[in-house]
Amino acid sequence: MAREPKAPDREKQHSGASPADQWQPPQAADYEKLGAFYLGRPYDLETKRPKPGVLLYDSKDLVTHAVCVGMTGSGKTGLCIALLEEAALDGVPAIAIDPKGDLTNILLTFPELSPSDFRPWINEEDGQKRGLTPDQYAEQQAQVWRDGLASWGEDKDRIKRLRDAADFAIYTPGSTAGIPVSVLSSFAAPPQAIRDDGELLQERASTVSTSLLGLLRIDADPVRSREHILVSTLLSTAWAAGQDLDLASLIAQIQKPSVTRIGVMDVESFFPSKDRFALAMQLNNLLASPSFATWLQGEPLDIARLLHTTEGKPRVSVFSIAHLSDPERMFFVALLMDQILSWTRVQSGTTSLRAIVYMDEIFGYFPPVAEPPSKRPMLTLLKQARAFGVGMVLATQNPVDIDYKGLSNAGTWFLGRLQTERDKQRVLEGLEGAAAAQSSKFDKASAGELLAGLGNRIFLMNNVHEDAPVVFESRWAMSYLRGPLTREQIKLLVGDRAPVAAAPVTARAATDQRPSLPPDVVQRFIPERAGPSGSSLVYQPMAYGAAKVRFADAKKGIDVANDVTRVAPLGDGASAVDWDKGQPLEINMTDLGNEPSAGASFGTVPPGAVSARAYGAWSKDLAAWLYRNATLDMRQAAREQRDALVTRLRADYAPKIQRIEEKMRNAQQVVEREQGQARTAQVQTAISVGATVLGALMGRKALSATTLGRATTAARGAGRAMEQQQDVARAKEDVAAAQRDLESLNAEIEQRVTGMDSLALRPTKSNIDVAAVFLVWAPYWKDSAGALTPGW
Repeated sequence: MAREPKAPDREKQHSGASPADQWQPPQAADYEKLGAFYLGRPYDLETKRPKPGVLLYDSKDLVTHAVCVGMTGSGKTGLCIALLEEAALDGVPAIAIDPKGDLTNILLTFPELSPSDFRPWINEEDGQKRGLTPDQYAEQQAQVWRDGLASWGEDKDRIKRLRDAADFAIYTPGSTAGIPVSVLSSFAAPPQAIRDDGELLQERASTVSTSLLGLLRIDADPVRSREHILVSTLLSTAWAAGQDLDLASLIAQIQKPSVTRIGVMDVESFFPSKDRFALAMQLNNLLASPSFATWLQGEPLDIARLLHTTEGKPRVSVFSIAHLSDPERMFFVALLMDQILSWTRVQSGTTSLRAIVYMDEIFGYFPPVAEPPSKRPMLTLLKQARAFGVGMVLATQNPVDIDYKGLSNAGTWFLGRLQTERDKQRVLEGLEGAAAAQSSKFDKASAGELLAGLGNRIFLMNNVHEDAPVVFESRWAMSYLRGPLTREQIKLLVGDRAPVAAAPVTARAATDQRPSLPPDVVQRFIPERAGPSGSSLVYQPMAYGAAKVRFADAKKGIDVANDVTRVAPLGDGASAVDWDKGQPLEINMTDLGNEPSAGASFGTVPPGAVSARAYGAWSKDLAAWLYRNATLDMRQAAREQRDALVTRLRADYAPKIQRIEEKMRNAQQVVEREQGQARTAQVQTAISVGATVLGALMGRKALSATTLGRATTAARGAGRAMEQQQDVARAKEDVAAAQRDLESLNAEIEQRVTGMDSLALRPTKSNIDVAAVFLVWAPYWKDSAGALTPGW
């Protein structure tokens, strides 16, 4: 099998060291299963060869989070990229934090696998070390990837499906190399659900305060630091009142606080004005710094937009932060994790995987003793996100300085080659804690032996949803793993991939006076987010539509009603509203305001929007647009249906397995004592049947004819051993009954989910109910050059 030529200082992709005749590439039918991630193949550490079959990871298990640990060169990043690829193929969006620069490789997917595709991205120095020209090295890499993918049963079509399944984007906070990110939204008031919970509000204010002060290199202890106490108090007070802040307004409030007392002391005694002015100056210097300007432009940290495009397509958002300083990285990671936490808490509950949050290196962000601003939201997500279908995947190559008590919330551990004995002991402690937290069994000695024998791209998977750990070899990633990209390569790669942040709008001449419209024309205002310093607020008129769309399919047991809100720009032509140019609005109709903010100016309203009669026509247009375009991605519904079914089967079938094994043990007791080999065969057969059935239901192995065949082979082995005994017929009948039950369960699962992962359900006209269409004023921030930036 082909290998990638060795390259220094980066993890390498290869297809394994075993001869081709030991393991044949699987067919797509073996691993293309709804809710099953194709991660590799079982591996025998004693023989150093792969075992038959493929390793499938149940996506539902990821809801209980995962940890991946391995030294540099272990293949850790390649495994995690493969996991993200599988999630994208299954329609599961992801937010990936990339401190090292390797995760940007997930955008390097080339369906044609031609040398010209690889040429812009190769590391030319690697080619030079091998005496190859760039073109020759590109040809070699293309061939390596063609051979590697083929050896794992993957092909060009699978790469194309990956690219079509999700949108991939690279965000670069503090830089314009990729898609820039504005942190201003982090100072905006959180959702009402957070504001109504005093504890959650204080937690959010504390995280933002700690990360902001950390950027100033101020030791911001939440209890002892008066800077932290003041800033968090100002934030929580403003947010509780529904007031957004930005750095400029925060600086003003530090000088003239909106509160008179902090605790039992007046503000002046607690934090004298002279000292407050010094803090305000530090923040002002930060705000005035040219290097900080890039933090205030770009897309907001809107988690809904980071996980899905405006059309609802799943998105894999990679946040590349390798270019940032350590304080800047901590600042951003804390803010992002806090935004994810806020978004998670307002989602509906689900037991199926809804989204993945992955961080490629948590060393320094999740220490055992210290409390950096990133730790609290990460720990809270590990404890609470599972109820909302959000799976955390945390990776590290430095296992010593990690809070393993916190990571005990993780249900799956992917363990690669470790560097030192101390690293191994720390990992075993973490596994032991995770097993205790999940009330599952853990054999520390056995796990230690397995860890000692791991090689490159060989992993030990310890999953609390399985009966025992499994050793496997990770599959070949579809993405080209060339290592960290340069700034110019990121620019080239992003190109026109930058997602649209808001609906296009015509910049109409603005006036200070709100246009006068007939009283029967309903007007509402979208709440604005904090804008850049020195900008002015301008409202632009748009059409707002709200509807309820019901998706029903009695045969598949689906009946879902979705609320749809959409805003579209107003034009001057005969058809003033084009809903195709609109975008979803993640704001409920009840949260729209009745009055504008003070000091704002207004764009002109086109003639076609001044009559109430027009909005009735636009309502019909919206209903027609929804009929043509509204779809329900059935992959999430199918996953939930499949997961519920498997959960029920686990509960229903486990007692059956126990009864079968008990019958086989009784049969064993009648075997003559001197026939020890027969007894051993019977014991092994009982274990084999039970493990095969439960293993299949728990997702490690595909429910397939191959799995059934292995169980049947084990049963035949038992039959041969028991033919020497008086209860052979009864034991064989028991085993055959187990096989029939297994086949029946497999058919039931296949029938329930077949085809649902690739279909989108559309509504009927009668199932579309447009609730309202009216004029909405959308906030924009206008800079000194007159350019408009969306303010919501």
